[in-house]
Parts: sequence; C-alpha cells; structure tokens
Amino acid sequence: MIRTAFVLGAGLGTRLKSLTARRPKPLIPVVNRPLITYAFDHLLGVGVEKIVINTHWRSEAYVRFFPEQTYRDVPLAFRDEQPEVLETAGGIWNVRDLLGSGTFLVYNGDILSDLPLEPAIRTHVDSGNEVTMILRSFGGPLQVAFDAASGRITDIGGRVDAAAGPRFLFSGIYLVNADFIARIPAATKISVVPIFCDMIRAGAKLGGVIIDEGTWWDLGNRENYLAVHSALAAEQPAPWIHPTAQIAPTANISGATAIGAGVRIGEHASVNHSLVWEGAEIASGTLLNHCIITDGQRVEGIHSHADL
Repeated sequence: MIRTAFVLGAGLGTRLKSLTARRPKPLIPVVNRPLITYAFDHLLGVGVEKIVINTHWRSEAYVRFFPEQTYRDVPLAFRDEQPEVLETAGGIWNVRDLLGSGTFLVYNGDILSDLPLEPAIRTHVDSGNEVTMILRSFGGPLQVAFDAASGRITDIGGRVDAAAGPRFLFSGIYLVNADFIARIPAATKISVVPIFCDMIRAGAKLGGVIIDEGTWWDLGNRENYLAVHSALAAEQPAPWIHPTAQIAPTANISGATAIGAGVRIGEHASVNHSLVWEGAEIASGTLLNHCIITDGQRVEGIHSHADL
C-alpha cells in the first residue's frame, strides 16, 4: 500500500487568472467543494494515510479552508514555497523530509479524475520502476512516448526522441520511489520533465501504465471548468444549491449551475449553466448565462459567458 501522497498545490493558476486572484486554483469550487478535495478522496480511496501539499500563491487560503490541517481525519502537511514556486521536482525535494522512505504518489492539484489507481500501484510494485507515470490514450496533449513491450517511457515532448511513439497523455499522477529524490538538484527550481528525460537517456526505470478507464479533466481554463459541471450534471441531479443559499421564490436556477454557501439571489433573477461562488449576491432581475461569479461579488444586469 502507498501511505503518503504529495499533492501539487503551489501553481499560479495563470490560465484562470480572473478566478484565482484571491485563491489558488486547487481551491476553486467544483459542485461547491474545493477542487483539491476530489484529489484527496481519490488518494484516500487507495489507502493513503498522509497527504503533503505544497503552497505558494495565496497560501493563506489553505489555512482558511483547512484550519485543522486535516481532511476526513487524515493529516494534511502544508509547506509554503517562498519567494518563488519551485516547480514539480523542486517541490518534491522541498518536502523530502515529509515523504518518508517508501513509495509515494504525486498528484497534480488542478485535475479532477476518478481513474482507477490500483492497476498503476500494482504495475509500479511488480516492475520495480523508480517512477511510474499514469498515461491515457486521449483527453489532452499526447506528448509522452511509451513502449508497451518494455513498459518504459521513451520520450517526453520530443526532448529525447521526437520520432518515438505511440504518444499518450500524461495524467499528472505518478508513483515515485524515494530514491528518485537523490536525482533532484538541492534547493533548485526545476520540473520533473528534464530529470525524467535524463532517466530515459540513462536507461533508468522510468515506466508507464495506460489507464483509459474512468474520467480525467484538466481544469486549467474556464471552458473545462464549466464543462466538467455539465458532465457531472449528466450523472447527478443539478442544479446544486448550498443549503445556506437564499434564493428568492421567483428566481429561476437551471442547468449545470452551482450556487455556493451564503449566496443571495433576488426576485426574478435567472441563473443558467453558471457557477456562483460563496457569499456572492445576484441582484433582482439579473440574467446570467454560462457565467462564473467569484466569492463575495455583487452582480446585476445581463451577462453571458462572463467571469465576474
């Protein structure tokens, strides 16, 4: 079993800039829950007992959302990266004392997925890989070349062998043996990608496993952020309205709409396929279509496909 996971929560959220002014991207609400909690649930489902999270942009927001530094009775260990974000490998090195000496899972904090993790864990253990990347055949940029016969990654983004194939999507979830940390330059801002490429060149055990089952979303842009709510609405009743929201009797709430805690919506307002974050106020007569209203905002008038 994998006891420890490292969730990447320090990203700047530049592709969602208008929505991440006051919070990091992993804390944007999905069906009125912080996105990162879906990663937590995914990890707890395979027996993870400790979750380490790196922070940087608006790191104080994590304290606000997780004041007890626990989630479902599992301890959360936060470590802030200052003065600059250290990227993926640098982030791993920076929390090396929290990860222990065994294998750990690394999980991007801006994805939403329920793909089965157990096959990847079995593959990692049985193969003796140093790192095992979880891949998918579709769903985004296909940049990772994988040789099914050997189980090894042969290229990433054309950096090692541009002609290698076939190509797969990297899910942002991977299993890492603690020995890998020795490959990371100390106190350095660096991604795992150049280190993985060096491993390929050296013939090190950088493996992969293809898991096309389940769902996988990158919530890096507003289109995907809204689309994932439409997808979820096909599986569960929508709209989603927090019990503390105050909705006027004549207001109309429709489509894949999520109304957060403490939201107030006035008479004859119409909210369709929109996300209204906690504490916002929608004035009487307001019409919203495919909009995202961030926390604490007061909105009136007619708006379509807007972030407010």
